[in-house]
Amino acid sequence: MLDPLAPLVIDENYRQRTFPITQKKIFLSHAAVTTLPEPVARAMNEYNALWATSVPDYSETLALIADAKRIAAELIRAEPDEIALLGPTSLGLNLFALGLGWQPGDEVICYFEDYPANVYPWLGLRSQGVEVRFLQTANLGEITPEQIRAHLTRRTRLVALASCHFVSGYRLDLAAIGQLLHEREVLFSVDAIQTLGAFPTTVEHVDFLSADAHKWLLGPVSIGVVFVRKDRFEVCRPALLGSRNIKSPGFVAQAEMEFVPSAQRYEPGVLNMPGVVGMRAAMRLLLDAGIERVSERIAGLRAYLGEGLRQLGFDQLGPTHPANAAGILAARHPRRDMPKLYERLTAADVVCSLRQDRQGNQYVRFSPHFYNTEAELDQVLKVIENANPYRRP
Repeated sequence: MLDPLAPLVIDENYRQRTFPITQKKIFLSHAAVTTLPEPVARAMNEYNALWATSVPDYSETLALIADAKRIAAELIRAEPDEIALLGPTSLGLNLFALGLGWQPGDEVICYFEDYPANVYPWLGLRSQGVEVRFLQTANLGEITPEQIRAHLTRRTRLVALASCHFVSGYRLDLAAIGQLLHEREVLFSVDAIQTLGAFPTTVEHVDFLSADAHKWLLGPVSIGVVFVRKDRFEVCRPALLGSRNIKSPGFVAQAEMEFVPSAQRYEPGVLNMPGVVGMRAAMRLLLDAGIERVSERIAGLRAYLGEGLRQLGFDQLGPTHPANAAGILAARHPRRDMPKLYERLTAADVVCSLRQDRQGNQYVRFSPHFYNTEAELDQVLKVIENANPYRRP
């Protein structure tokens, strides 16, 4: 079988055409904001040019939206009518938090060390009398089904987690956690932005999922995939109301509001169409490559870089077992100044991130995607090795 990733490995010209950033920089920051592949930028440019020179056919726009939902559904193993096209991630999470009709005394379990977008929507429920309970973990992001089970009570209504921790890179076993919760009739909400597009992220045991396209999906900002399981439509009432999600024949408002019968009920108005076009092209690119192959490639690159950093004396956050490893690698050195090392990497055209934990420990975070190469990682390690002037005294 022909490996769809082979051209990227053996043909540097093809790789640089498909991912133009590689002509100038080593881009290892997909856990932050991605650079756009050429097919994604081209699709958006062509769409914008069409709007500048003609009046697009609305039926074609609807067909494009439907196709984007079909591709998104294939990516997460859902049904197209369970998909809304909304971003950023926090929008979807807020729709879930605000739509569930809470009662005083209901409990939500979440993780205080998650990215703030997956903490504040749940903290905001305290004003409705909801008790927000936080998981405690020995290692940053390391959440297991056993820990979830220990925190559940008869009043737990929902558990809200990220599929992968944004600093440590610990990737959750969504299937095991979701299965446990469904057995207890507890809802499960997932912030999937740090795995969707990089690792298989499916919703067999998930009720709600939100993920913007601007990280591992290799798409534009402020457009994403929002999933609501069909049998939860009546449980999660749309919190935003408009002309698109409520039936309005001939664009005439009705006295009685009736929501459309699909996840379009969570889309109150006109969609970010250039974003939809770009995300659609990005998802096609990833599905053509094969998510399993993409994840294998990312895991291999992360391991390669991790070994190089270990040899240079760096400590690394995150899982030791490959099953829980994602594409994020956060590292720090006991005798080096991490902000200055980050500056040195930036000056050498290496794009990465500087992150810290609640204790103030600072890490350089690398997040390679499938199109990165071992040769690029060797260059990064060389820059780090030569950064001796930034050693602490």
